Amino acid sequence: MNKKFSLVLAGAVALLSMNAHAAENWRAWNIHNDGHPNTAAMDKFSELVGAATNGEVNVEVFHGGVLGSQPDALEQVRLGAIEIGNFNLGPIGPMVKEANLVSLPFIFKSVPHMFRVLEGEAGETIANAMAEAGVKPLAWVDAGARSFYSQKPINTPADVEGLKIRVMNNDLYTSMISAMGGNPSPMAFSEVQQALKTGVVDGAENNFPSFKNVGHYEVTTHYSLSEHLIIPECICVNTAKFDALSPELQAAVTGAAQEAALYQRELWAVQSGEARKEVEAAGIMVNEIADKGPFQDAMVKVYDDYLAANPDMKSLVEMAQTTE
Repeated sequence: MNKKFSLVLAGAVALLSMNAHAAENWRAWNIHNDGHPNTAAMDKFSELVGAATNGEVNVEVFHGGVLGSQPDALEQVRLGAIEIGNFNLGPIGPMVKEANLVSLPFIFKSVPHMFRVLEGEAGETIANAMAEAGVKPLAWVDAGARSFYSQKPINTPADVEGLKIRVMNNDLYTSMISAMGGNPSPMAFSEVQQALKTGVVDGAENNFPSFKNVGHYEVTTHYSLSEHLIIPECICVNTAKFDALSPELQAAVTGAAQEAALYQRELWAVQSGEARKEVEAAGIMVNEIADKGPFQDAMVKVYDDYLAANPDMKSLVEMAQTTE
């Protein structure tokens, strides 16, 4: 072997070696802006991933939905055009039926109960189904609990009877209001403030930060802690991109996501608590609902209808309901 050929061969081997260990540069989508717990958590995730992988996986986060709307970004992550996304599980339901579990009203007793469900067998079932669809959840994050607000306290399902309640446009949510004797009124979120002010609707529902930030507390008097919908979010990765990593890098990326998720949960709790204090200081009466049982009992027909249409979801629903 001549010297010139040896040098060329050595260079080729070195180049192949470099390519084999080339850094993964991933893009991450986040719809939230500065000041939101998820924005801070996604930045933390990026920082942790770089440190945990010694720069072998680098994540650049694009905030404020600049890479597209949530449906667009969800599809891009599924196809691998974007590697990471911070998604709400609600829009994932049409793509992965198992994710619809979280949209069943009163399926969870509380936010801690929701996390116990997702970190158990039911959550594993959902995660596996999402991964098969191309969007693998690495960690679950908090998006709060949606509760009713209106001009009177709501302590039992009977208190909803006859009320016009704005809900998101989803058959499960409209059925929830109907099952309590109320009149569901789907409408655009941007229209809710005026509708509450003029009496077009008697109430609406959302979490504390949203209730405060959009000013709905200015046109209502009571916030009732029904926590009827607890729809979490996830830090999700394109399945194929994740599977292509070595087991060591997979563990590092997953660990970074889970640490960032815990950080997000802490920030969310603080922000939600502050929002509650602010609306109470503004005169909103907040009433706790000690027993969610009557509300869950009122959902029997909603669940019966849902499971009649989706019989393969029965075992997953039972897993959630029997989780302590």
